[in-house]
Amino acid sequence: MNKAEKVEFVMKTLEELYPEIPIPLDHKDPYTLLIAVLLSAQSTDVRVNKTTPFLFAKADNPYDMIKLTIDQIREIIRPVGLSPQKAKGIHGLSQRLVDDYNGEVPADFEALESFPAVGHKTASVVMAQAFGVPAFPVDTHIHRLMYRWGLTNGKNVLQTERDAKRLFPRERWNDLHLQIIWYGREYSPARGWDLSKDKITSTIGRKSVLNAQIKASS
Repeated sequence: MNKAEKVEFVMKTLEELYPEIPIPLDHKDPYTLLIAVLLSAQSTDVRVNKTTPFLFAKADNPYDMIKLTIDQIREIIRPVGLSPQKAKGIHGLSQRLVDDYNGEVPADFEALESFPAVGHKTASVVMAQAFGVPAFPVDTHIHRLMYRWGLTNGKNVLQTERDAKRLFPRERWNDLHLQIIWYGREYSPARGWDLSKDKITSTIGRKSVLNAQIKASS
């Protein structure tokens, strides 16, 4: 297969597997999504989804959040890890929203990335899932799979994002980034990977990846 044929195969297979795409992080609006995505850094969606109900019961909007101290926020979010930095970021971005944006999360990449603890990936998730703006947030699953499929050189997540945006149609970005995440978790994980269950990689994967997997399982 050439690269264009690989891209078509990926999109067709993912659409068959995930015609309806679950949203990984529980939220009710752009603000709670922003907080959930921030908390998910170096954690798991399952752990975040178990933690956010306790946080949002206390504060599910920036006005209530800034009434909490950083220490109070940190104690609630401790299970997700990196709680000192995340608590400081949550309080700081909530204060910015109150001071500069009337408590509303802006649908603007540059503004979002200027907030404490909000990087490009977090901003991209919020823009895609909260506002429907085409974006291609790259997490470890997407980075791993794009390399396994021979669609990027795998050097860094920014290069992977550029390659994904170049190869896939813009109108499919928001669905595809979620579909690839779910596929990575279910069929092509980093650990316990079984190539026989990984239809996409076994069909279009780069030779070095396939050989390594076959050797590891033999």
